[in-house]
Amino acid sequence: MNPESTNFIAIDFETATSKRSSICEMGICVVRNGQIVETKSWLIQPWDNNFSYINIKTHGILPTETMNSPEFPEVWKEFQSRYLGEFDTLVAHNVSYDRNCLEEAAKLYNIQLPELKWYCSLQISRRLYKTFVSHRLSHLCKNLKIPQGNNHRAGDDAEMCARLYLQELKDMEAKGITI
Repeated sequence: MNPESTNFIAIDFETATSKRSSICEMGICVVRNGQIVETKSWLIQPWDNNFSYINIKTHGILPTETMNSPEFPEVWKEFQSRYLGEFDTLVAHNVSYDRNCLEEAAKLYNIQLPELKWYCSLQISRRLYKTFVSHRLSHLCKNLKIPQGNNHRAGDDAEMCARLYLQELKDMEAKGITI
């Protein structure tokens, strides 16, 4: 995959509780022809706007910040109409988590999801950077000199993931590795 002709959306979710459907923030980073063209995030009101202490401690989002925010179906409708017509590839750092958040929220709100291609920057990093002691997004970005934002804020994490994935594509191309 040529990094310069790559089109994808890096996506990240933060949740209010341990329930994957309790999305309280969604972030995206749009990459067109190997260049970041947009980063955006939405605060989302979870189903009951109930938050657990551990989740608040992780991302810092409070129920008072989401109580007047749109619910997931409204945000997904905007995302789908604005972005998914052009892009069908999503990248996440730990796809199993983010994909599951999306699937569980879709179930909760009875949303039919389109067919999407998913790539995982975490799985790729484990294959490429075997000597790293950690494959956490922040650790990888620090060691690969990728600009970092606020860890565990969806827009910043999506952009860090996009930058990491672009670096991984370059490194795979240099080593003759394919996904």
